[in-house]
Amino acid sequence: MPRGRPAPPIALSDEENQQLLRIAHSRSLSHAVVQRAQIVLACADGQPNSHVAQRMGLNKMTVGKWRRRYLELGLQGLHDELRPGRPRTLKDERVAEVINTALQTQPPSATHWSVRAMAEYTGISKSTVQRWFDLFGVQPHRQRHFKLSNDPFFIEKVRDIVGLYLNPPDHAVVLCVDEKTQIQALQRTQPLLPMGLGYVEGVTHDYVRHGTTTLFAALDVATGEVLTQCKRRHRHQEFLAFLRHIDASVPKTLDVHLIVDNYATHKHPKVKAWLARRPRYTLHYTPTYASWINQVERWFGLITQQAIRRGSFSNVKELTRKINDFVEHYNAHASPFTWVATADSILAKVERLCLRISGTAH
Repeated sequence: MPRGRPAPPIALSDEENQQLLRIAHSRSLSHAVVQRAQIVLACADGQPNSHVAQRMGLNKMTVGKWRRRYLELGLQGLHDELRPGRPRTLKDERVAEVINTALQTQPPSATHWSVRAMAEYTGISKSTVQRWFDLFGVQPHRQRHFKLSNDPFFIEKVRDIVGLYLNPPDHAVVLCVDEKTQIQALQRTQPLLPMGLGYVEGVTHDYVRHGTTTLFAALDVATGEVLTQCKRRHRHQEFLAFLRHIDASVPKTLDVHLIVDNYATHKHPKVKAWLARRPRYTLHYTPTYASWINQVERWFGLITQQAIRRGSFSNVKELTRKINDFVEHYNAHASPFTWVATADSILAKVERLCLRISGTAH
């Protein structure tokens, strides 16, 4: 029986072989491209098309096609050719006009553009406007909150506090201290509907207030453990009592660096006098409007999300008990937050934000 013309051989360089192997083992590329690379590698080993097709469960003509494509076009031949489609009806200038309108103007009767409002204003279909918004990442319906510090010593304070995080002093403990005020003991007016398969937990929108408590917390930057106390009020008297609690909990052989905000309670004369009598204490004030630099604020976010916000409490004692239970469990598995931002990177980010504000102000 006469045989067909032999398939042309594929000779791969070391670099081509490595590139094909990476593609053949890729988990991010499409299955079709991965399979084509495997075909080429098998053909490069000298296997005929029929053997490759049988081993991979493919048609012999398919194997021959990708053998030829690779010989003609190389790695580029593994990808599908661009297919002709309907020509674009809207030019780039029209796209730029819509995007610039969304970025630089407001509709006459609203604070921001919606897809429907933009479509009506420009006469372009809603689906096209939505596709352009998604393509350029334009989200007129969303906002991000920010607040720039007006502290004249912002740079010095940032460098001081970040230095404590990244290079803490020897024979000392660094504590991030603050209070979470007005934590409300809210009781839902009806029982919760438990979560089930196919639906989420149900909760009434209204509640009964049963009083408030203030949570004082000191986060150890090195270990992640937290010292806490719940108190009815948040005057300087309560803050002094919490400082005494810290003083009794920290070994006397260690210096104590406290990172606190500029709340008046922290600067009360009696607080200053108490600290002056204890030279092992050093206070580090965060810049104004920069609570994000105090790590205990992140911990407040955790306890709010995991223990307070979705709870229902019939009295303040029940709320306090829930807080203490959370703290006890948290400290049993505590680990420190990983702070990676340098002072220079923070200041550069603030500078970029200022440039954006000055460039978009109108």
